[in-house]
Amino acid sequence: MIGPLEIAANIFTALAIVLAGRNNVHTWWTGIVGCTLFGALFMQNRLYADVALQVFFVATGVYGWWMWARGAHGKPLPVTRAGRAGIVRTVIGGVIATAAYGAMLHATTDAYAPFPDSTVLVFSIIGQVLMMQRRVENWGFWLLVNTIAVPLYASRGLYLTAVLYAGFWINALVSWRSWHRLAATPILSTESPAS
Repeated sequence: MIGPLEIAANIFTALAIVLAGRNNVHTWWTGIVGCTLFGALFMQNRLYADVALQVFFVATGVYGWWMWARGAHGKPLPVTRAGRAGIVRTVIGGVIATAAYGAMLHATTDAYAPFPDSTVLVFSIIGQVLMMQRRVENWGFWLLVNTIAVPLYASRGLYLTAVLYAGFWINALVSWRSWHRLAATPILSTESPAS
């Protein structure tokens, strides 16, 4: 049954994701509220890696908010691309971290679906870090996360959340294209963007 906590978490998080796709700085405070609510919801459903992820999102939400507003020498941080080699190393590290964290959850807790849950955790962290840096590639990681999160949440009866993450999948696809165009726009400043 869908309860008020799940509804509120979904509303704030949906707003945050839509704002992120539109490159709007208000994504951060709405995301902080949504993540706090989701942390409580996931704790009730024994999705412990997702609880840890929500704590990470709240902490990085404050930093991301600052980075977007003033992260380039006091100016808004521009949208840029990450290097291909760095992304490959990041993916390899993400797979290793997912396996290690999933194995730890499996061995030491009563976690439900520890490996899919850990995949959502690790690759969400990667996506969040790239989003804080306003890197176009963050949206590819969110596509992966949402692809795994939809069936994971549905399997726990979190149907509203599963539908929301299916919407996030579409938003990530549209946003990836939008940010690709933003990164192609020349930067007027001669200063190099902060990373």
